[in-house]
Amino acid sequence: MRSSNTSAQLVYQKSLALKDLSNAIANYFSYDGNFFSYDQKLGLRNDIAYALLIDASLIAVTVEQATKSSSKTLRNKNLTFVNVMTRNILSYCNGLEKDGVKEKEYINLLRREIKVFRKSFKQWRKSLIISDD
Repeated sequence: MRSSNTSAQLVYQKSLALKDLSNAIANYFSYDGNFFSYDQKLGLRNDIAYALLIDASLIAVTVEQATKSSSKTLRNKNLTFVNVMTRNILSYCNGLEKDGVKEKEYINLLRREIKVFRKSFKQWRKSLIISDD
């Protein structure tokens, strides 16, 4: 369980980094100085940015819950939930891109961060499955 504890700390740190990056990107894309003219694109971008922020925050919380959980079924449920949220974040990136965001570098940065997180998450998940057997 020691090795999974070390990898759990690494996954948790990466989830916090993902949360920070998502927070910065959500704040960047949701900000617009012209609040009085309601534009359909502005509303959609704000919705996507908010959903991005919520899912990234939930990833960190769910990883922490899975780490502390002693129940195998609850841990598996949390691990599945993290997978769903990472796929959602990738979908939000696609949504922002299709909405016409010009700063695609930020979206690609978030995609790369998700890939790095998922790689370490998969390794951690495998170590949990091995230690449960």
